[in-house]
Amino acid sequence: MSTSATTPSTPSGTPGPGGPGSMAVTDPGRSPAGARLRQNGPGGQGRVLPDPAPGTPSSSPGSSPDDVVARGRSTASRLTSLMPVIALVALVAALTAADPGFLTERSLVAVVNTAAPLAVLAAGATIVVLCGGIDLSIAALCSLASVLLALWLPDLGGVAILAVVLAAAALGALQGLVHVVARIPSFVVTLGGMSVFGAVALVVSGAGTVGVSNLDPLRWATMYVGGRVPVAVLVAVLVVAAIAFTIRLTPLDSCLKATGYAESAARLAGIHVDAVKVGAFALSGACAGLAAVLLVSRNFSGSPTMADSLLLPAVAAIVVGGTAITGGHGGVWRTLAGALVVTLLRVGLSTVGVSSAYEQILYGAVIVAAVALTLDRSKVLTIK
Repeated sequence: MSTSATTPSTPSGTPGPGGPGSMAVTDPGRSPAGARLRQNGPGGQGRVLPDPAPGTPSSSPGSSPDDVVARGRSTASRLTSLMPVIALVALVAALTAADPGFLTERSLVAVVNTAAPLAVLAAGATIVVLCGGIDLSIAALCSLASVLLALWLPDLGGVAILAVVLAAAALGALQGLVHVVARIPSFVVTLGGMSVFGAVALVVSGAGTVGVSNLDPLRWATMYVGGRVPVAVLVAVLVVAAIAFTIRLTPLDSCLKATGYAESAARLAGIHVDAVKVGAFALSGACAGLAAVLLVSRNFSGSPTMADSLLLPAVAAIVVGGTAITGGHGGVWRTLAGALVVTLLRVGLSTVGVSSAYEQILYGAVIVAAVALTLDRSKVLTIK
């Protein structure tokens, strides 16, 4: 008696790119990172590649970081990239119409000077968002850093500035480690960090403001270059430029965006995703520490609640700048424009006679609207 063997059916019967001897097998289900499995040849060597963006041509298979983030740009994405500039121009025009005296050197310098700490704070958090996470602890960490700076200045002098920035970076890196090692969502980790940092700031400050008697080490932050340009503004621009060019001129650009766009695909492409995430949180913490330096130099004191009101504006600056809250798309230059937009909104409220009590309502509405415009819905199959 003879028996005939049956060959199990495959998900796809089309020959693979290797010819008749190979079979292209596409996983019918998608991974959480939106990746697909392609298996070529008898050896069965698989690579996970990101799905092409809706409406864009499929890219050729590859495992490099650039292959992971390569996407066609649609008209909608171009409009999104111009959103912060359009909003900035529109706000300046509206404020000038409401108050013709607004478009003066004095008023514009005051606006950018006010936006400097916010821009620094939001720039670091932008890197975390690019990785697909979020850092809700930046404001509480900034407040804690302001208290530590006020306490350390009498003994350490100017060295206290570096010590505070490094301490804040270490606390940010610690949150990143908890996130990647314990596999806890960044939202939960940083929400807990926000509570912890706020409580520690209250304890070490005695639940009160810590005054700074010797401002000499911080005097540079309140000076003007050429009598016109605030040093704080130059610091903010230099921080943003340093982050932007470091990312742009190194493989970090592809690593950050690949991690945010498709983490599983990024891992198979050889990217050290965990190290990228920890580094992003460390940078976010360092920027929170530097923002605290700028705030202390203006308020002549540190406070456990000094930067608490900057959390919503910072998040608003990130999303208004066009950085997708789902990660993988955006940049720190956009955040700088977003910080200016948020600051102009606050100035505009007072210009038209609206009470500052409505600021939080405005920020909340702006965040929802900006996320609706920048959200990559191809990555969010289920809205919860």
